[in-house]
Amino acid sequence: MNLDELHRKLFAAARTHRPSDAVPYAFEKRILARLADKPALDLSTVWLRGLWRAAASCAAVCVLLGMWTLFTPAAASSGDELGQQFENTVFAAVDQESESAW
Repeated sequence: MNLDELHRKLFAAARTHRPSDAVPYAFEKRILARLADKPALDLSTVWLRGLWRAAASCAAVCVLLGMWTLFTPAAASSGDELGQQFENTVFAAVDQESESAW
């Protein structure tokens, strides 16, 4: 069937049957009551929103701290010192045990 002809027929049928001005009983109250009803609180949604916000803030903090360590002038010049400091920290417990054993 031709769509233009179908549209013309449907509009003609709609023009012949005018809608009434009567509103169903308590229509406004029913609509307003539905609008006032709040959906039930879904605890999993609340938790998921909070966790995603926490993940986003943690990622932002990690990026900021990473940029801070990369662009700090002291960090750029102490590349060799960092390895030495790490080694001293790791072996500090071993050195203390060997001194107390003597």
